[in-house]
Amino acid sequence: MHDLEETFPGIESTPGVAGGEPCIVRTRIPVWVLVRARQLGASEDDVLQSYPSLRAEDLVHAWAYYEAHPDEIERQIHDNEAA
Repeated sequence: MHDLEETFPGIESTPGVAGGEPCIVRTRIPVWVLVRARQLGASEDDVLQSYPSLRAEDLVHAWAYYEAHPDEIERQIHDNEAA
C-alpha cells in the first residue's frame, strides 16, 4: 500500500484497489468520484448522505488532493466515464 498521508492525510493509493487510484482511507471511494459528484452539483451534505462511511474531514482531504493534482483527477474522471 502506498500511503499519501504525509502530504495528503486521509488519502491513499493501494495497487489492486480501485485501480490504484487515490482513495479515501478506510474506504474504496476514489477521490475522482467525489470530485465528479461535486462538479455535477452535489453538495457536501449530498455526498455525505450518499456515502455514509465518509466524514466531513474526508471531503476536505479529497478537495485538497484535487487542488494539488487536478490533471490526474480530471484524467481519471475522463477515463472512467469513457469506459
